[in-house]
Amino acid sequence: MKRLWTAFALVMILSFVVLGWIGTRIYQAMPPLPARVVTTDGTVLVDQGEIQAGQNVWQSLGGMEVGSVWGTGAMWPPTGPPTGCTGRRSSSYGRWSKADFGTEYDQLDREKQAQLQGRLTTAMRTNTYDPVTHTVNVSPIRAEAFQANLKHYSDVFANGRAEYAIPAAAVSDPDRLRKLSAFFFWTSWSASTNRLNEEITFTHNWPYEPLVGNRPTGETVVWTGVSIIMLLAGISAMVWWYAARKSEEERSPLPEADPLGSWVATPSQKATIKYFWVVSALILVQMLLGVVTAHYGVEGDGFYGIPLSDWLPYSVTRTWHIRWDCSGLRRRGWRRDCSSAHWSANTNRRGSASA
Repeated sequence: MKRLWTAFALVMILSFVVLGWIGTRIYQAMPPLPARVVTTDGTVLVDQGEIQAGQNVWQSLGGMEVGSVWGTGAMWPPTGPPTGCTGRRSSSYGRWSKADFGTEYDQLDREKQAQLQGRLTTAMRTNTYDPVTHTVNVSPIRAEAFQANLKHYSDVFANGRAEYAIPAAAVSDPDRLRKLSAFFFWTSWSASTNRLNEEITFTHNWPYEPLVGNRPTGETVVWTGVSIIMLLAGISAMVWWYAARKSEEERSPLPEADPLGSWVATPSQKATIKYFWVVSALILVQMLLGVVTAHYGVEGDGFYGIPLSDWLPYSVTRTWHIRWDCSGLRRRGWRRDCSSAHWSANTNRRGSASA
C-alpha cells in the first residue's frame, strides 16, 4: 500500500507540474487585446472596448455552440481562415495586381502571384502592436479590407444566408455589426500575426492557411507525436502490468450453486430502472442531433429539403449533441457528471463565429 500511495503522489505531483507549466506558457504567449486599431494615416479603425463588445455580440449568437474561434469551427464559413477577416484576398490581390501589373490576379503567372502572396504574408504576419499605447497599426489597404468585411458580415447576419443556416435579422443593429466585425478582426489578427521575436503566430499558426504562412510547426508535430506515443505507451504499460499480475491471483473453489440465483432486486434498485431508461433515451437523442448537426454543415438550414432549422436551430442541436443538461435529473436526486467548456446557445439557427 505504501508503494501505491507513493506512486499516486508522484503521478499527481508530475501532472500538476505539467499543468502549471502549460498554464504559464499559455499566459505568456496569449495574444494581447489592443485598446485601439489605427491606420498609419491616423484613422481609428477599432476604438476602445469595441473588441470586447463584439465578443459579447458573438456570445449572444451562441458563442462556442455555433463554431469555435481558433478551434475546429475556425475552418467553417462564413468567415473561414484568418485571411477572411483582415484582408480579403480578392480585394488585396486585385488592387495590387492592377496597380503593379495592370491585370487581374487570376491572370498572372505563378511567379507574380507568389510575389503578391509574399507581400500579403509579410503584411499580415508583421507584429505592429505597441505595448505602451496598446495600439495596433495597420496599413490603409487593411482598413479597406476591414470595411469590405464589415459590409460582408452586415449582409450575412442582417439579411441571412441559408447556406450558413443564419436567418435574417440575426444581428440587425449597425453598431453591433461593427463591433462583431471588430471582434472577428482581432481573432484573425491573433491567428495571422507573429509573436514578438518569433516566427509563429499567437495561435501557433492555426487555423491552417498557407496563403499567409500558417502551416503546422515542428513543435506542433513533435508534441502531437509525443502525446500519442505517451498515451499508447501508458495503455500498453497498464495492460502489461495487469497481464503480469493475473497469474498471481488466488483461485478460490467454484461454488456449488450460482450465488446470484436467489438474488432479488431491492425497491431502491428497482427505482433506478427509470434512470437508465431516461439516460439511454437522452444518449439516443444526443446521437440523432449529432447527425442533424453534421448535416447542417452540408445543407445549411434544412434536412433533406425539410426546413428543420425552423424548429431545431443549429445552435440548439450542437448544444445538445455536445452536452445534455442534467439539471432536471439532479433536482430529482439523480446524478451524472455533466461538464462542458461551451456556452449555451440562445439564437435561432446557426451563426458562425470562426475567424
